[in-house]
Amino acid sequence: MQNRMLFFFMILLFGCTEKYYSHTGAYKFKSADGKPDYSNLDYWAAHPYKQDLSDSVPQPLQGNYHPDSTVDIFFIHPTTYTSKEKNFGWNAPVDNDTLNAKTDYSTILYQASVFNEAGRVFAPRYRQANLAAYYPVTQTDTLQAIHAFDLAYNDVKTAFEYYLSNWNKGRPFIIASHSQGTTHAKRLIKEYIEGTNLQNRLVAAYIIGIVIEPGYFNSLKPCTNPNQTGCFCSWRTFKEGYIPDFVAKEKFTAIVTNPITWDSSRPKADRKENPGGILLNFNKKYANTADAIIHDGILWTRKPKFFGNILYKSKNFHIADYNLYYYSIRQNVQQRINAFWKK
Repeated sequence: MQNRMLFFFMILLFGCTEKYYSHTGAYKFKSADGKPDYSNLDYWAAHPYKQDLSDSVPQPLQGNYHPDSTVDIFFIHPTTYTSKEKNFGWNAPVDNDTLNAKTDYSTILYQASVFNEAGRVFAPRYRQANLAAYYPVTQTDTLQAIHAFDLAYNDVKTAFEYYLSNWNKGRPFIIASHSQGTTHAKRLIKEYIEGTNLQNRLVAAYIIGIVIEPGYFNSLKPCTNPNQTGCFCSWRTFKEGYIPDFVAKEKFTAIVTNPITWDSSRPKADRKENPGGILLNFNKKYANTADAIIHDGILWTRKPKFFGNILYKSKNFHIADYNLYYYSIRQNVQQRINAFWKK
């Protein structure tokens, strides 16, 4: 029942699956060896050298839109390979029309676009692990899941290396991600960025939707105020009063950022302070949609305000981690960039 209600909420946010099929004709490329070729822009869901859905700007923001190109955003998209049947095995192909359309018309449009005024957005396609990799049942499942995540991560790392070698040109950058994207972003930061000269160019990391354990990073610290740089922000959103079983079993209190106040001394914010969210109607600003309360390693909000919310019974707002705070994230990214340049 929980999964069905989560799917219903996804429809409210991103629209129905049939919409993706209508766009599959735009994806003509095929990988000869099954691997992504990051020299080919087709293997980027978002890239500043082509027009893509990360370039989309909500209508209320278009009149005052002034994009910058001095900072880059490397965005790692969440799982869109969600079929229970695992039609393609444990990892998705990188050149499947339907999956690429689903990715572009959901997460790239509704999540990656939050960064398009702050800088140039790069989002690689990668051989993502199936959603089932997060829920292994047998020991064999566990081993296959580990392999699936490793394969997906290696694509992400290869894409980041190619981006650095060919397009970064010494620019400051932001790492941004959601869900499975954050699984890979955590590892990328820890293994590839921390303790190197790259860390000095990291404006901030928005690594959202997956737990960040205290002490996971060696030197990268949580952001504690809205102007701090060289730090990370993270949260997992649930209905106020709800603590999922998997969170109750965690033997630590995860790092949580309040995506309205961005201030560790202000862990609670009423929805009246929320400048706006983006749901199914990308061009409509949903003002005061959700509040934000940090509670024991997760972010709580009362049931978000939107037309049709009476039908939504789930207490898990994971799919909306970005959507509910879209305008606030957009504003904060610019704050941190301004602070970075002042430094």
